[in-house]
Amino acid sequence: MLDNFSFEDFKRQLKENDKLRFTTYALGALIVLSLGYFTYRQFIWGPSNEKSKDAYWSGLNYAAKDSTDKAISILEPAVRNYDGKQGGELAQFILARQYMAKGNFTKALDELEGFDVEDTYLSIYKIGLQGDCKSELKKYNEALELYIEAAELNENEKTSPEYLFKAGLVAEKLNDFERASELYTRIKSNYLTFSNSKAIDKYIARTKNKTVK
Repeated sequence: MLDNFSFEDFKRQLKENDKLRFTTYALGALIVLSLGYFTYRQFIWGPSNEKSKDAYWSGLNYAAKDSTDKAISILEPAVRNYDGKQGGELAQFILARQYMAKGNFTKALDELEGFDVEDTYLSIYKIGLQGDCKSELKKYNEALELYIEAAELNENEKTSPEYLFKAGLVAEKLNDFERASELYTRIKSNYLTFSNSKAIDKYIARTKNKTVK
C-alpha cells in the first residue's frame, strides 16, 4: 500500500485533517565499506524503512479520527523502533501533535526536537509547532522568535503570514505593541489574501492605539 509513498502524500494528508575516504589499502577499505553500506541499505535498512511507513500510517489514521490515545499507543513504539527511518520520523512528528492535543506541551517539544527530515514544509511546521508549545507554556519571548523563524523559512503565501500573525499576537501578550504593529503591517504589505481574511487593519489599529498610549 505504501510502495509509492512520498512526503507529498504525507503533506496532503496533514493538510486535510522537515559519509561513509590515499593509498591502495585505503582504497580497498573504501570498497569494503561501500559494499557493507550497500548491503545494509538493501537488506536491512530498506525493509526496515518500509515497515516504518506502515507503523506511522496506522497512527496517522487514528490521529485523523481524533482517537488521540490510540494514536499515541501506536506511535510511541513506532518512534522507538524506527528512529532515523522515514516512518519513524513522521511518527515522531504526529506523536508530537497528539501530545499537544492532550495538553502535554513539554513532551511534544521533546518529540519535535528529535524530529528530523529534509523537507521544507515539515521543517516550517516543526518550528511553528515549537512556537505553539512555547506559547502554551507562557514562554512568549521564545514563542515569538520561533514564529518569526518559521515565517521567514522559505517565505510563501501560506505559512509566512500565518506565523507572522501568531508572532503579532504573542508580541501583544508581551505588551510589545510596536513590534506587533510592525508584524501586522508586514502581513498587510506582503500577503494581501491573508490580510483580507483576517481583517488585518483591525489589528494594526488596535496595536497602534496602544503604542500611542
